[in-house]
Amino acid sequence: MKNTLRRIALSLAFAAVAGGSAVAQSHLRVGLAEDPDVLDPSLARTYVGRIVFSSICDKLFDIDEKLNVVPQLATSHETSPDGLTVTIKLRPGVKFHDGEVFDAAAAKYSLERHLNMKGSFRKPEIASINSIEIVDPSTIKLILKTPFSPLLAQLTDRAGMMVSPKAAEAAGDKFGLKPVCAGPYKFVERVQQDRIVVEKFADYWNKDQVFIDKITYLPIVDSTVRLANLRSGGLDMIERLLATDIKTVRDNPKLKLISAVELGYQGLTINLSNGPKAASPLAKDARVRQAFELSIDRDALNQVVFNGEFVVGNQWINPTNPYYQQSLPVPKRDLAKAKALLKEAGVSGRMSLDMMVPNSPETRQVAEVLQSMVAEAGFDLKIRVTEFATSLKAAEDGDYELYLIGWSGRSDPDGNSFSFQACGSPQNNSGYCDKDVDEWHKQARIKSDPAERKKIYENIAKKYLADGSIKYLYHRRVLMALSDKIDGYKQMPDGLIRVVGVKLK
Repeated sequence: MKNTLRRIALSLAFAAVAGGSAVAQSHLRVGLAEDPDVLDPSLARTYVGRIVFSSICDKLFDIDEKLNVVPQLATSHETSPDGLTVTIKLRPGVKFHDGEVFDAAAAKYSLERHLNMKGSFRKPEIASINSIEIVDPSTIKLILKTPFSPLLAQLTDRAGMMVSPKAAEAAGDKFGLKPVCAGPYKFVERVQQDRIVVEKFADYWNKDQVFIDKITYLPIVDSTVRLANLRSGGLDMIERLLATDIKTVRDNPKLKLISAVELGYQGLTINLSNGPKAASPLAKDARVRQAFELSIDRDALNQVVFNGEFVVGNQWINPTNPYYQQSLPVPKRDLAKAKALLKEAGVSGRMSLDMMVPNSPETRQVAEVLQSMVAEAGFDLKIRVTEFATSLKAAEDGDYELYLIGWSGRSDPDGNSFSFQACGSPQNNSGYCDKDVDEWHKQARIKSDPAERKKIYENIAKKYLADGSIKYLYHRRVLMALSDKIDGYKQMPDGLIRVVGVKLK
């Protein structure tokens, strides 16, 4: 821990020296729980990456506290009666960090890059777009293949982030090393596993609401070290405070806690058909997966690891979400039934399973509690702690049987389900594929009436919760701990750190 604290102090000192005259400027220091992956909106896939993007890459739309879609780089939108055309008016007077003008041509370029770039994780999110037309310099028209009700929600995240065409063309697949967007802050430098530095963009379209000169993001995996640095003044804000540390923050008059229930979920992904590690009875027999789930006590898990502060769940949206299926409540632990199902499936003796776990104190503790619970039913979990970005690559390669991983969530339920459940989707690392589920997803994407959509999602949930590849366990509270020097900070349910409007005393 001493070495980690010293490294952070050195990083901050270096950043101050590198800033030269910027030493006297306001400087927000944010402790992240992991180091982000590539800083390219088309290729990125980590939650912490989205936190950094929220300061450097504005989107066409954003969300408010009630999950309403609100304008950002767009000013308005209009959908045709048949749902096949979406016309978007763009904000005038916007510049990218390299001085290039943001206009309809740049918006068209950015969206087509998301759609066509090799390895893009945004493609399935906006694949309903057939073509993009420039109506005039401040208007684009999206021509859709079919009506797609989640489209605007998708454009409130990375799929809606706009990049400088000039910079993107020059950098190619190296764009993520020095991203150039149109956000309130411009990228300065990155040292892997050490820091990401951004500074205020003088020509930002909403610059009157940007009050902090520089932000340094410091990846600190150890939550105890993150909190220690916040308490000592080495950091001004930390994300993913441990639930067990809530009291410590509440009892400190120099700190404050801001929280919201996350849009996403935390769960266990089971490798069903991605490579040799999908050969176990767990992958091949839904009864074994059901037995595994029945050996888990979600309420006890929440109490032991999170002091009961989180929200137990069994679906891809939390129980307060209007799309939650009340007809499919969280299953209670039933060891007798679990053992009977294993016997029915022909499983005898203890079943050894490789469980990949990203390296953080909470996920390790969750893994250990799960290991103890499922052991009583006959499952022998072998915990393999892996650096976070490395675990994502291993999941793509199918190098796991079970993967303890979550999803930070989207405002529309489609953003929490389709990419993980639809056949061949890029985030579907488990290899799950079901024609009925795919067809229902298509129907849910066409319908705009919430009641109709909820009924379709009930069909998906009935089938997927029974034999799918993800066992949803709980929904975190987004726990942000801040110095009392920070004013004006609001926490949205998506867990991102929005810095516009925030002041540092």
